[in-house]
Amino acid sequence: MLIVKKFGGSSVADKERIFNVANRILEDYKAGHEVVVVLSAQGDTTDDLLEKAKEISASPSKREMDMLLSTGEQQSVALMAMALETLGYPAVSLNAFQVGMTTSSTYGNARLRNIETDRIQAELDRKNIVLITGFQGVNRYDDFTTLGRGGSDTTAVALAAALKADKCEIFTDVDGVYTADPRVVKHARKLAEITYDEMLEFASLGAQVLHNRSVEMAKKYGVELVVLSSLTRAEGTIVKEETKVEKMLVSGVTADKNVARIAVVGLKDEPGKAFELFSLLSKKNINVDIILQSIGREGTKDISFTVGRDNLKEAVQSLEEHKERLDAQRIEVDEHVAKVSLVGAGMASNSGIATKMFEALYDAGINIKMISTSEIKISLLIDEKDANEATIAIHDAFKLSGEL
Repeated sequence: MLIVKKFGGSSVADKERIFNVANRILEDYKAGHEVVVVLSAQGDTTDDLLEKAKEISASPSKREMDMLLSTGEQQSVALMAMALETLGYPAVSLNAFQVGMTTSSTYGNARLRNIETDRIQAELDRKNIVLITGFQGVNRYDDFTTLGRGGSDTTAVALAAALKADKCEIFTDVDGVYTADPRVVKHARKLAEITYDEMLEFASLGAQVLHNRSVEMAKKYGVELVVLSSLTRAEGTIVKEETKVEKMLVSGVTADKNVARIAVVGLKDEPGKAFELFSLLSKKNINVDIILQSIGREGTKDISFTVGRDNLKEAVQSLEEHKERLDAQRIEVDEHVAKVSLVGAGMASNSGIATKMFEALYDAGINIKMISTSEIKISLLIDEKDANEATIAIHDAFKLSGEL
């Protein structure tokens, strides 16, 4: 059996945790399985590297940032190889260049294009435990690129797909996927199973368990995932196409504080203005989420939308540069917002879900700024200060009614 395992940064944060993970890896290796392991940078290494960059330059180039950040994962795999060898077992560490993991050329948020498997298979044939850097790839210029925060999950799923692995296990500092953040909602319930679609919504809406692109890839290639804790032996959550358990109306509540609202005020109320606006952002690879357009009055309209805070500065700069071309009166920004979402595959056929969600927020005295819906989610934009209270209120409303 070939098993791909991914361990997050907190799982390998120090010497004790490195050896803990090494022993978890050896359990499968000793049982006769082939093991490929993907590692993130240790603990706060990526944040520390970002701070080092800021000490040198206020706006370093994205290429050099990727060159710097890719060193974090190389440290992790090399140290883990040393730990396994110290325990008496063969291991080899490989970075993206050595494997042949090619990506697009977008520094800071590249997408995996192809993974060569020859080197990995050769090392497995030599009975080595193969340790591979997560979060990184190499573009057509032979430069290192990074896949965005959480990209090690995507590396692991891509490897599992390319190697046709029997299992893909994602180890984190939590023991599965919960109906809400257990640090906020104390009585949140761990899910035994969840569908790809529900997990994708969770991941895209702020639940920091799996990288959203990893879930997209798992669904595309049919890679069944298991989310587990590296620190405990608790049963995890299986992410798959269909779940066997009786489907609840809703699966959980997520809150994302990494959002900002931009309002483009006073656009001419004529065809093509929305296209002009969003094509500017698309060219910068800036993703837009909730969108609200006002009813046109006196020949003008307003368009409001949300972006990730890490894209806010670039988005506003681009809009300000083209404000005259857009015929916009002004650009307004609100960074003190959060997105709270209710997710569930059973919601599409139940008309009372939205009403109950709005009632919960009304009872808690929380105002709603924007609303977005799909077949399996309802997202609301609210004040950031209300995010935790809103999560608890919505979770309680559905838990008490037995729908969560």
